[in-house]
Amino acid sequence: MTAPAERVPAAPADSVPTAPAPAGRLGAGVWVALAVVYVVWGSTYLAIRITVETMPSFLSAAARFLTAGLLLAGFVAVRHGRAGLRADLRQLGSCALVGGLLLTGGNGLVVLGETWIPSGLAALLVAAVPLWMVLLTAAGGDRPKPAELAGVLLGLVGLGVLSAPAFGGDIAPAGVVAILCGTLTWASGSFASKRIPMPADVLAASAYQMLAGGLGNLLIGLARGEQHGLHPGDISTRSWLALGFLVVFGSLVAFTAYAWLLRSAPLTLVATYAYVNPVVAVLLGWLVLAEPLTGPTLLGGAIVVAGVGLVVGVSRSSARSSARRSAR
Repeated sequence: MTAPAERVPAAPADSVPTAPAPAGRLGAGVWVALAVVYVVWGSTYLAIRITVETMPSFLSAAARFLTAGLLLAGFVAVRHGRAGLRADLRQLGSCALVGGLLLTGGNGLVVLGETWIPSGLAALLVAAVPLWMVLLTAAGGDRPKPAELAGVLLGLVGLGVLSAPAFGGDIAPAGVVAILCGTLTWASGSFASKRIPMPADVLAASAYQMLAGGLGNLLIGLARGEQHGLHPGDISTRSWLALGFLVVFGSLVAFTAYAWLLRSAPLTLVATYAYVNPVVAVLLGWLVLAEPLTGPTLLGGAIVVAGVGLVVGVSRSSARSSARRSAR
């Protein structure tokens, strides 16, 4: 996603990241990046599930983000020299905070949750992210539109339907709790990234966040003792391939697109990926791993996907209104 990154206006070294463009000025790059996040991240739930078949959760996440972070940092250094990676202490601290929230607390807990529950259900539970985003945005002084609140509430109804089997013993409650906690930390990281100083180069910022998040996952994995009894020869070929997919597509491609979107599009629009990803994840889990499509999964999934129509509809309506005002 280097082309969209080049269109991000340069920000002063000590400034807060550039505010997103008004909805009426959203370009094709935003919609392309959003499509990448929709589809690629939808497939990462399946890849995570396959990875943790023979790899420990937090250590596999550490391997993913440390590898991707080093590769991305190397790319930036080759393309722009050391200047491309330049960041002051405040910006590095911001990257560490956001990387920890997004990739250690957010992604790490999702990976942990997938050791207990199916990949499709995990993706559906991540639909809680827009709720936290709307609430955090409201706390920041931006009043959400009624339709946005309606979309979030509709998503919560679907979330309740999806979580119901945990109370009946059909799925592991620990997996549900881990993933819901992960959605809160992910939303917090997304919210914080728009309000604290970050490196002007979105690729450099992504690299630092991946390295910080990977280090956090490594420390947690070691603290949990995941290294004990771990033998590379016991890891299956398909787990290695799934990890490679997560590094290249889930991290280098999709995470960079997401980081750019956080600077370039309305937060509520970016949050809609959490509604679309489950559709991709559920279908892939069913096709590849024969994960069951139960009544609660289908009903809850249909409800949360309906919520995205409201949120996206608000963003598109705002875009058209802003465009008409600009034309005048």
